[in-house]
Amino acid sequence: MSASAKPPPFDPADPLGLDELLEPEDLAVRDTVRAWAADRVLPEVAGWYEKGELPGIRELARELGGIGALGMSLDGYGCAGASAVQYGLACLELEAADSGIRSLVSVQGSLAMYAIHRFGSEEQKREWLPRMAAGEVIGCFGLTEPDVGSDPAAMRTHAKKDGTDWVLSGRKMWITNGSVAGVAVVWARTDEGIRGFAVPTGTPGFSAPEIKHKWSLRASVTSELVLDGVRLPADAVLPGVTGLKGPLSCLSHARYGIVWGAMGAARSCFEAAVDYATSREQFGRPIGGFQLTQAKLADMAVELHKGILLAHHLGRRMDAGRLRPEQVSFGKLNNVREALDICRTARTILGANGISLEYPVMRHATNLESVLTYEGTVEMHQLVLGKALTGLDAFR
Repeated sequence: MSASAKPPPFDPADPLGLDELLEPEDLAVRDTVRAWAADRVLPEVAGWYEKGELPGIRELARELGGIGALGMSLDGYGCAGASAVQYGLACLELEAADSGIRSLVSVQGSLAMYAIHRFGSEEQKREWLPRMAAGEVIGCFGLTEPDVGSDPAAMRTHAKKDGTDWVLSGRKMWITNGSVAGVAVVWARTDEGIRGFAVPTGTPGFSAPEIKHKWSLRASVTSELVLDGVRLPADAVLPGVTGLKGPLSCLSHARYGIVWGAMGAARSCFEAAVDYATSREQFGRPIGGFQLTQAKLADMAVELHKGILLAHHLGRRMDAGRLRPEQVSFGKLNNVREALDICRTARTILGANGISLEYPVMRHATNLESVLTYEGTVEMHQLVLGKALTGLDAFR
């Protein structure tokens, strides 16, 4: 562009012109997921949240499979083979509708399917991945336990060899999709080290009671997994990994989606705040005309679009095979924290209306309280970065 060329008009919805970083295929993915969420989620999600349920989850999963959103960054076996940036854009649009919907997709694709795709046998991949990509089978990922969260090495769930079989016993907690899953990827301690198992949920001894009385992620299925002497054949074990590097690599892939998704929740709240500020009148004029409100909106816009730019940068690094786990921690730590602040600021602009389910703000804010701590608490990501910056391990 020459120095005299006229810049395009300022776009309040895209103040940094970030859409110019996207290819036509990226925009097509984004628009497809946004349209699906607008049609299938937004009209109903406030009611789902109020009732604490996600009705029709199996139908929703099949629809998500139909638009290629399940395991979309994986190759083969019916998966879309999309880029990391395209997957991130999908996560942003899904979480702009509700964190529970993005969690459904994230656990399905970035945890359960990713584990089977990366560490499973060819037989396991052929058995599970095509049906999971189509949404015909829902998956869950069992790592966290009632007494074990940030220290998965201390897990108590164990698997013992009995002849050629494995026998699993233990409990997992806070498992998204657990009660509706057809397959659970369960991590357990063995004599060889920590191993992953593809557990058909109809196996005797397996149960998944749903967790109720949540005040966050209410439009999401959250369960406990109980494994009471679950007997599995030898080929149920994921052969490609032993040790914590297996589940931790899955978590890093899922955290990447959160980096984008959190900005979706933030965008929804920001847009609600702008709409409200330009229509709500006090003292004879819209409250968006007051300096303090404009300062809030400006700060929110800066953090929102900085966060999207960070997510895009990390996505390009992932597509180039250059993304490190420490960089994913950088993104999750920043973007979830800033998204929460944007939601809380939006609530102040909406005043008392900010707590009403007629608006998305409080729903997103309470959902993000879960996103803030799942798949790595703030403190754990701070310590990951602290170790990377100093070379000193402060975890213990």
